Amino acid sequence: MKNSTVNFITPEVSANSTTDLNLILDSLNICVNSVSFLFGFPTHSYVLWLIITGTGRSGVASEFFNLNLSVCEMGVCLDCLLFVLGTWIFFFLPLALFLQGFAITGRALFQCLMCVERYLAVVHPVTFLKYKPLRYRVICCTVVWIIIFGSCLVCMFTLMSNNINAHTWCFSTQFILFLSVQLFCLVAVLRALKQSGPGERGRERKEENHTKRRAFHLILITTVNMFITYVPIIISGVFIILKNQYHLEYWAPGLVCYVLAGFVQPVLYLHRSGKLSCFCYP
Repeated sequence: MKNSTVNFITPEVSANSTTDLNLILDSLNICVNSVSFLFGFPTHSYVLWLIITGTGRSGVASEFFNLNLSVCEMGVCLDCLLFVLGTWIFFFLPLALFLQGFAITGRALFQCLMCVERYLAVVHPVTFLKYKPLRYRVICCTVVWIIIFGSCLVCMFTLMSNNINAHTWCFSTQFILFLSVQLFCLVAVLRALKQSGPGERGRERKEENHTKRRAFHLILITTVNMFITYVPIIISGVFIILKNQYHLEYWAPGLVCYVLAGFVQPVLYLHRSGKLSCFCYP
């Protein structure tokens, strides 16, 4: 790929500036991926252990989507590790490219399932009770895992063939679709929670308001997290497509937001499970 620079200064200085910028961006990329693995992998492993052992406040059945999301996020953390190792050992790059499907498709799909589940539970409770049994969740997750492994193959082949545009179109389209679904569900839940419930008095009404307020704050945080996760990386993809070139400076802001936003979901689960005592609700 060719980079055009405006020669307001000497070519040597321009080349040195470009080299310095690339070194800074490469260092940032390695740092972000390292943080994702060093902090993300233990955190998601802990969440996975809490769900499987039932140490958290909810069982495996009610947290089945969260369990699968944690497994997927552990794959994302391994992907970050392999990308760091791949900067020195080329052998790890194909596997790192394969695992990109976990980050591009896996996280978004499992988050979509969780958003749809919340939407049904709040807006259509009768339908939610009908599809609440574990077998329906297992079916949904099985379909999602098949899609994820298909996405992994697509990511590996498109990137190994250096078809950056096809890869960018693929993940940008997915993120726009997934973000639309999640926002629709989350906004509908927020509107439903803002509406007043049946007329109850005294302590029951206070408890209901307190529960609704907690749920409203949780959904609001999740909504903001969706924007932080997907909007910057979609903008990065648009820049790459319009410029018809891949530059790390286009990709870096979206990558930082996408990686760091992955910590929000496990922290929210630990909060709800009472494992973050200093942040627990009174």
